[in-house]
Amino acid sequence: MTFKPANNIQDLQYFGEFGGVNPSISDSSTYTFLSAKTMFDTFEGNTDGCYLYSRHSTPSNLYLGEALAAMEGTETANVTASGMGAITAVLMQLCGAGEHIVSSRTIYGGTYAFLKNFTPRFGLSTSFVDITKLERVEVAITPKTKVLYCESVSNPLLEVADIKGLAALAKKHSLTLVVDNTFSPLSISPAQLGADVVIHSLTKFINGSSDTVGGVVCGTQEFINALRSVNDGACMLLGSTMDSLRAASVLKNLRTLHIRMQQHSFNATFLAEQFEQLGIKTVYPGLQSHPSYSLFKSMMNDKYGFGGMLTIDAGSLEKANALMELMQEKNLGYLAVSLGFYKTLFSAPGSSTSSEIPEDEQKAMGLSDGLIRFSIGLDADIQRTFEMMKDCMIKVGIINTDIA
Repeated sequence: MTFKPANNIQDLQYFGEFGGVNPSISDSSTYTFLSAKTMFDTFEGNTDGCYLYSRHSTPSNLYLGEALAAMEGTETANVTASGMGAITAVLMQLCGAGEHIVSSRTIYGGTYAFLKNFTPRFGLSTSFVDITKLERVEVAITPKTKVLYCESVSNPLLEVADIKGLAALAKKHSLTLVVDNTFSPLSISPAQLGADVVIHSLTKFINGSSDTVGGVVCGTQEFINALRSVNDGACMLLGSTMDSLRAASVLKNLRTLHIRMQQHSFNATFLAEQFEQLGIKTVYPGLQSHPSYSLFKSMMNDKYGFGGMLTIDAGSLEKANALMELMQEKNLGYLAVSLGFYKTLFSAPGSSTSSEIPEDEQKAMGLSDGLIRFSIGLDADIQRTFEMMKDCMIKVGIINTDIA
């Protein structure tokens, strides 16, 4: 049967304490017990339906977690205070001193910095590879490797991971495949393709209003229980706990995700096609010129398109900056990091979200100085947006009037 993630969200039914159509928000840091034995059992992880302390979990966080687990088709999920709170907890839970991770070379700069600069303090090493070449991934696996890590669609180069192929490799070598699906919610469902753990930064498309940060880990009940363990669980002990009020807010926004993703994808596809026709070097998984167009198409769920992220190459950092400043001045969007907002956001990753990656490594992976990453907004008249963007590109010399 075809997996339909939006239907799974739609089918959830949560009532508030007094019959409200939204679940009640549990605004407490600690919870009372009617017996001392129940408290003991809860500490030991043997009691369902009882709450201990909000760093462990809350009703509000569980509501959101179950909705996101339904979206990804996993047994359960645990929400965190940020996307990095989810990523770091998962990797610390799965790996220890002397062990090894194989990661995509093009990943979010914060994740790269964590793996490259922070985890070696604890004797954990990482090999960064071209995730699109399965033979290179397999060559990098050692007897110490515990995790394969990638992003469904990579930040910022929009490389597409062959999740089924990676899952087969992970199974062959008894590894855990962890996939960050932040760029492609609803469009791609990694757990349905064989991923063991699926992560999102809820800050981005899922929340969609750029007013909070959050993260989630979707996986098996056994793994999520391990993350929450009071004795050795990384989520519990590292303390990246989402606030109940924020969890309730994200849950409300999640209900419109399917509508928003359709519009993000529609607008991004239109702009990518127009930019490419103008002769601008454009990368978007929905363009047939993208090397992984067919792969993405084979993995995608119906209706949600190829996502809202695209890149263009302005030729130089100076032209990229001039274009972004002019587009902001013309109210076409904001010169800002992050993604998934109702307005278009644009930034030069080499000097912002991927600045943690050394310049020589940026060049090796194809991250040029003039690269602009766009998170395309929910504009109602995308033709109007395109005409205005084209005028800006002419003014800063990225395209000439003869081509236009």
